[in-house]
Amino acid sequence: MTMPHSTLAVATLADAIDTAAAALEAQVIAWRRDLHEHPELGNREFRTAGIVAAHLNALGFDEVRTKVAHTGVVGVLKGALPGPVVALRADMDALPVKEEVDVPFASKARAIWNGEEVGVMHACGHDCHVAILMGVAQLLAGQRAQLRGTVVFLFQPAEELPPDGEDGGAKMMIAEGALQNPTPSAVFGLHVTSRLPMGIIGYRPGPTMASSDTLQITVQGRQTHGAAPWLGVDPIVTAAQVVLGLQTVVSRGVDITHEPAVVTLGMIKGGNRGNIIPDSVEMRGTIRSFDEAMRDDIHERVTTLAEAVARGSRAGCTVCIRKNYPVTVNDPELTAAMVPTLQRVAGPGRLELVNKVTGSEDFSFFQRVVPGLFFFLGVTPPGHDPKKAPSNHSPRFFADERALVTGVRALAHLACDHLAANA
Repeated sequence: MTMPHSTLAVATLADAIDTAAAALEAQVIAWRRDLHEHPELGNREFRTAGIVAAHLNALGFDEVRTKVAHTGVVGVLKGALPGPVVALRADMDALPVKEEVDVPFASKARAIWNGEEVGVMHACGHDCHVAILMGVAQLLAGQRAQLRGTVVFLFQPAEELPPDGEDGGAKMMIAEGALQNPTPSAVFGLHVTSRLPMGIIGYRPGPTMASSDTLQITVQGRQTHGAAPWLGVDPIVTAAQVVLGLQTVVSRGVDITHEPAVVTLGMIKGGNRGNIIPDSVEMRGTIRSFDEAMRDDIHERVTTLAEAVARGSRAGCTVCIRKNYPVTVNDPELTAAMVPTLQRVAGPGRLELVNKVTGSEDFSFFQRVVPGLFFFLGVTPPGHDPKKAPSNHSPRFFADERALVTGVRALAHLACDHLAANA
């Protein structure tokens, strides 16, 4: 039986993608190791951006824009066949973490972050993301004759938040036109994770990763001698009451049958001697949620509770909540359309519907402009329990590089399948 021409073309391109990805695997791993050994913090990805831009230019991309949102790179690759536009994204920045993994390409880098000298490590796997997308760029550039439409490559800085006092990340890339001229009809991105075994792909339609908000509470008391607390106002005791009160915001005030939420205080600081009640105590934390209305309600509850507790102790209280990233919402229609592609790439039994993730992602900003799908790629080696593996952001985070070729195949197939289906 003779296959229809269009079906044959799709099959031929799909086979070509897999063959090219296998041939690129060693190069992708080499790129990843180089990037891992030379990590750079948010808005300071100068070397990384230079490598990416040179690579895209060498591939003959139709357009390569640099210095987008400080250090971002946007590449435009036009296929030989007419069709729509799709975008692929990789984040480039590392974390202020000192590496503790014993590999030959371990990072020894140090840098200044918010005024403090720190170790620098790709503890979240963004080196993997950049190497994967560089591989996709080379692969699709080699398939231009069969490529329908246009692929926009977004190499993004500062996903882990820019330094204090600076703008950056996806939101700034969008403001500077990264999704314009051309405007994609969909955007895809991935994240490596130690929570899944090597090569497993995880996805979820709808709300997938939480919004992220920074919480800062300052309780203002009145300093006095620790032996005579009645002569002042104790902000430490008041802060302790605020901490305990905040535990009821979610457990007693939020309908968790609708969506989960988290209010966490990760820092508390006040005083410098055991016999002096200080003037003030500062607390810092994070708020995570999966619904924008619930998010605003939690903010109001946190503020009201902290201020009321402090007032009851005759202390002052300032609550500052800064919205960072919105909820990462995978477009349900787009996700349903692309699940067969992910299933084909992952193979039998290797595509998983995952639970919601209380971590956050500024990929969510891209999804507010165009429909998007963000998925996960497992990197925990066989024989190791993902539940016990060092998590992303750990100084001991380890990625099994054999998963990278699956990432290359996934993004390449997603792009080409979406373009073909909407041509």
